[in-house]
Amino acid sequence: MSLSLLTGAVESARRFDRAIGQRSGRRSILVDARTPVNFTMVAPIYRALAADPRVTFSFTASEEPARLRDIYREAPADIRLVPTSAARLMRFDAYLASDFMWQPLPRGTCRIQMFHGVAGKYGFDAPARSMREWDRLFFVNERRLRNFVKAGAIDPDSPAIRLIGYPKVDPLVNGTWSRSTVLASLQLDPARPTVLYAPTWSPASSLNAMGRELIPALLATGVNVVVKLHDRSRDVRMRYSGGVDWVETLQPVLRAGRGAIAPGHDISPYLVAADLMITDHSSAGFEYLLRDRPLVRIHRPELIRDANIHADYVELLASVSESVTTVAETLAAVERGLAAPDALSEARRAVAGDLFYRPGGATARAIRGLYEAIDLDPAPALVTKEVACRS
Repeated sequence: MSLSLLTGAVESARRFDRAIGQRSGRRSILVDARTPVNFTMVAPIYRALAADPRVTFSFTASEEPARLRDIYREAPADIRLVPTSAARLMRFDAYLASDFMWQPLPRGTCRIQMFHGVAGKYGFDAPARSMREWDRLFFVNERRLRNFVKAGAIDPDSPAIRLIGYPKVDPLVNGTWSRSTVLASLQLDPARPTVLYAPTWSPASSLNAMGRELIPALLATGVNVVVKLHDRSRDVRMRYSGGVDWVETLQPVLRAGRGAIAPGHDISPYLVAADLMITDHSSAGFEYLLRDRPLVRIHRPELIRDANIHADYVELLASVSESVTTVAETLAAVERGLAAPDALSEARRAVAGDLFYRPGGATARAIRGLYEAIDLDPAPALVTKEVACRS
């Protein structure tokens, strides 16, 4: 049998399998994750669709199956975890990923790429590979869409293109959290200014270069300090954290009542609580622009090189922050930022508008796109929520 005939036979079998499976009116979605933050990306959609009994979710970790439970440790306890070996035998109406992962699913599925991060790292914004094998691409902004087309990763008229936005940041503009509530959960005094330190992961990050000095120096100024470790910075393997157990290292430094390591993997509540943020180069730094508060950037040339950060994104982050290279410069920049929080406000709002497509309604658009992908009419209750989100 020729390859074309074999391919046709496989597709025919998949269509028949799908038709039989969908007769009940139910749909099944598989979520794949590499780190806990991948679950954070899909969590708003999962929570909304939990109200629709016709839709069921399963969760897997195709790249590191042994870490399955650890990766989804912040998900609800009753979620359905599926080992990769079992997933290969199952039929799913959609496969949802927010990273460039690819779980083999011989019975076929609609593959949806949600993306994560907007920082231009690791070639993620303009991949050197083709992305044509994905059935849907839920783009976070028009910039990334243009970059994909320019890089040749997709065709400009691809039917896979959907301009969705970034569901993860909807709560930053929808009033989901309050500063006082978040600080109370960390046992920090809301009367004090709060500085959020959120470095990215890498042995070349600012955390490895100066974190041990910077954090106690910040505490000495009298502010609250919240340290948000990247998922990968909690991984003691050398390539991720430099071989350092950062939780164990920093806990003694963060004095009770004045500092805390953020316990959750979703940084959004801590972005709401912070009066100023310090980062080196992270997606969270750009997400913080939606709060329109001062940002301090620790310039790390080694990080920019190792993380293959596109120059456009280095310039964007520099344009909305005060750049520093030493602990002393960081402390001075923090003092200036807290004293004049409106400086650079216009630039912050402009870059946020570029990187986040219609924030506040991305979850609703993703839900609509997902229903369309699995060929299911939206639940009436979710349609009502969608209209409210878009207003």
